[in-house]
Amino acid sequence: MVASMFQPALPPRESNSHKGSFGSVAVIGGDEGMVGAVLLASRAALLSGAGRVYAAMLSKNAPAVDMFYPEIMLRSPSALAQLSQLNCVAIGPGLGQSDLALELLEIWLAKQLPLLLDADALNLLARYPRLAVLVKNRQAETVLTPHAGEAARLLACSAEHVQQNRIDCALQLSTKFNTTCVLKGAGTICAHHDGRYFINTTGNPALATGGTGDVLSGVIASLTAQGLSALDAAKLGVYVHGAAADALVARGLGSIGVTASEVALEVRNVLNRLNKSN
Repeated sequence: MVASMFQPALPPRESNSHKGSFGSVAVIGGDEGMVGAVLLASRAALLSGAGRVYAAMLSKNAPAVDMFYPEIMLRSPSALAQLSQLNCVAIGPGLGQSDLALELLEIWLAKQLPLLLDADALNLLARYPRLAVLVKNRQAETVLTPHAGEAARLLACSAEHVQQNRIDCALQLSTKFNTTCVLKGAGTICAHHDGRYFINTTGNPALATGGTGDVLSGVIASLTAQGLSALDAAKLGVYVHGAAADALVARGLGSIGVTASEVALEVRNVLNRLNKSN
């Protein structure tokens, strides 16, 4: 995937547009000790253009507000499930594999709106065969964002096998679950269940740090909520995520010590540059 595929990245914003014009995203996860994963994903969703961003955390010590981004609306998991205006939900960052996590995943899989499954949502999917049936039978679009280890669990093989057969494994996952699969890693692959796949050309070792996968999930969910198809959102999200890391390194800020939060901020710049280049 190269820049010319994404110029413009998104439709121009009309002068009479409002927050409802750019979609509503929710991020669900954040069990004990992992609240930061939800904050990173929801902040990335906001910075990549979603009109409204909600977050729900399982932790009993979850904050009532994001003090750095108070625009994000924090809800309990049960209250979030009652919202009707959501356009995409990302579930999995810091989710854990508790009974409550499993219950929430089943609830959201039954809802007919676009979903992105990441991290522990994928681990639960690998553990419970009944979830695979729910995912495969969904009418709304679903995106899976595994790294090699998660992909290996979903395919019942080794991570080494996944790394040696990345294209084939990405296509297997997209077909097995009737989804778009984003197989993360150097040369991230976006594979669709219709057999198409795309290999990313952006990114560098600056992304090899905690939280960057959460940022990617938030970006893809945001782009989906803004009206892109799951495959197009995955392609653009992966591209700008890698391009953000490339831009940070080009400015001398890495590759050592780049943080996921810095990547999220730079994603906003990359998206705006792509739109202006049209």
